Amino acid sequence: MPKNLVIVESPAKAKTINKFLGKDFRVESCYGHIKDLPRKNLGIDIENGFKPTYRIIPGKGKVVKKLKDLSSQMEKIYLATDLDREGEAISWHLSQELAHPDKARIIFNQVTRKAIREAIENPGQIDLNKVEAQQGRRLLDRLVGYKISPLLWEKVKRGLSAGRVQSVAVRLICEREKEIEKFVSEEYWIVKARFGLSYKKACLEAKLSLIDSQKVRIRSEAEVKEIAEKIKDESYQIVTIRKEEKKKSPQPPFTTSTLQQTAAYHLRFSAARTMKLAQDLYEGQEIGPEGRVGLITYMRTDSVRVAKEAQKEAREYIKKKLGEEFLPSKIPYYRNKKSSQDAHEAIRPTRIKRDPDKVKKHLSDPHYKLYELIWRRFIASQMEKAVIDTVEVEIQGGVYLFKAEGRKIKFPGYLLIYKEKGEKEQSLPAVKENEKLKLEELTSKQQFTKAPPRYTEASLVKTLEEKGIGRPSTYAPIIFTIKRRGYVKSAKGWFIPTRLARVVNDLLVDSFSSILDPHFTARMEEGLDAVEQGERSWTVLVGDFYDHFKKDLDVAEQRMRDIKKGGWKTSSLKCEKCGGEMVLKFGRYGEFLACSNYPRCKNTREVAQKTGVRCPSPGCGGEIIERSSKKGSIFYGCSRFPQCRFVTRAEPVAENCRHCGNPYLVKVKNGLKCPECGKRMEEFLVEELKLGRVPFKIMKRRWS
Repeated sequence: MPKNLVIVESPAKAKTINKFLGKDFRVESCYGHIKDLPRKNLGIDIENGFKPTYRIIPGKGKVVKKLKDLSSQMEKIYLATDLDREGEAISWHLSQELAHPDKARIIFNQVTRKAIREAIENPGQIDLNKVEAQQGRRLLDRLVGYKISPLLWEKVKRGLSAGRVQSVAVRLICEREKEIEKFVSEEYWIVKARFGLSYKKACLEAKLSLIDSQKVRIRSEAEVKEIAEKIKDESYQIVTIRKEEKKKSPQPPFTTSTLQQTAAYHLRFSAARTMKLAQDLYEGQEIGPEGRVGLITYMRTDSVRVAKEAQKEAREYIKKKLGEEFLPSKIPYYRNKKSSQDAHEAIRPTRIKRDPDKVKKHLSDPHYKLYELIWRRFIASQMEKAVIDTVEVEIQGGVYLFKAEGRKIKFPGYLLIYKEKGEKEQSLPAVKENEKLKLEELTSKQQFTKAPPRYTEASLVKTLEEKGIGRPSTYAPIIFTIKRRGYVKSAKGWFIPTRLARVVNDLLVDSFSSILDPHFTARMEEGLDAVEQGERSWTVLVGDFYDHFKKDLDVAEQRMRDIKKGGWKTSSLKCEKCGGEMVLKFGRYGEFLACSNYPRCKNTREVAQKTGVRCPSPGCGGEIIERSSKKGSIFYGCSRFPQCRFVTRAEPVAENCRHCGNPYLVKVKNGLKCPECGKRMEEFLVEELKLGRVPFKIMKRRWS
């Protein structure tokens, strides 16, 4: 009969830990939080020091009863929930519900036999500062959500939500979209030359860099032609060769945010998927004869610190498997950011000897890919720097200076294990100063300055982290929420704010400018960190916030625009029935255009983002419009749905195929493609179409 009860958050973790403890222990799961603020009311006594009222979460009653019954039979209870603020709060709530005289808090950074045993042998107490920091965050979020959301229901439509951090993330996305819309693209040209070497068949390609010691700025094709005529009449020689040996340091091991960013970039995983897979790897996987074991350390962290024993194990592996030349003389040290909570380590494998090849056959493909990424990043972080030889060759002809650059990896160092995208070699032929060259070919390429890119999951997470908005555990839920609430659409990984998002954002920024200020939100995060360190009272933090928030709320309730009643002006469209302005409104079934003279005129019209492409289905006559799935992904379908069910994931463009005559093309990477014959079009066509330059002319010229 077991004498000790160990309570963890998930069944998977319970299953893993159970194999490490003997018959005297029973491991059970509480399935996450057991208590929270009530759903149907605020649950915060504002007049009594913001005292919260917690209730057992609906559906968790049976779990709590089971744990109570089990605890009454045990000699000791070990609360082994996660080691972040949320985990501490869960242990605190469990401690309140389980009336047992001998309860202890244990924490561990990895689910391994050694870590679990050490935790059992060194029990501690619940960290009330962490609990209060979590409580402060929960109350701040509840006050914002519970007070602003009903206001949006009243002024815009029911079912909308606002959040202290969520709404700031939406603001960033909306403001980036405004930047893109205001951006005016400018034409510029790149000129390249191919020079022949006098004594060999090799050639040297270089880019025009300076004209009369001034940086090249070519704005038109006419200017290119004028310059080209002068360039070809000059005599050229190599005037400078600069060689340099550069050392490139490896990146630190992963934190939560850098793991999410890198997994999105390399593996195309969403933040939520990355965290789910990482949680699985942390809690345990079946690894052949080893049985069930945790493969990585705790995955919610903003620290790059590494335990000494892990560094030692990594160095032994590098020396034995890769060679002593790949082992740095000193153990690498990575500095944490000031805002980092150095409570636990960076994300790393629990055992270095479990290299990806050894565990591959035991893991699903997504789990393997993420584990391999984590393993390689950690090993690389403990390796020697890469050494790269660079060379820059300057070629002068009159006032024209061309530059050619080359790079070659002299010693791979950490790149042997962890290759980065764009890490390519560029070799140049052997040349010497004052060597005469012959201009063989001159090419030019038209380009346009590009607007700032839309956010992706990776770049949004990076920006949130850089601005101090939210914490590692909040990034994935933030992104999930703004997708689910219909505030963003996802087109090939880019976040596009919906009309609803832009309306809500404008209303909130106008009424709650401070709360939606990224700097203000970052200060709140710093305040919560101070609570966790015992340097500030959570009641003072929440009180200061609420005093400011209440003033804005009172004004907003009186002055916020009523979109339900008056609509939102988005265009100059006129009502075909009465001549009034058509305004945007949001109804039960989505957005629509309505006459501003309502209720005298009840005319409405469907809102659709049209592409200008006729539906290719025979005899249809509809038009292809932009649509979005329930998950927020963009696709394109016929406006006559459900009568016509034509759909395509690729964005259509109203341009005939020059090969087969198909009435539309679709956008692909670096250009356009015909969906009928499969022929690709020039990569510049997309930019030309954006600028309204149709039909397109090939803007590439050669001079010899």
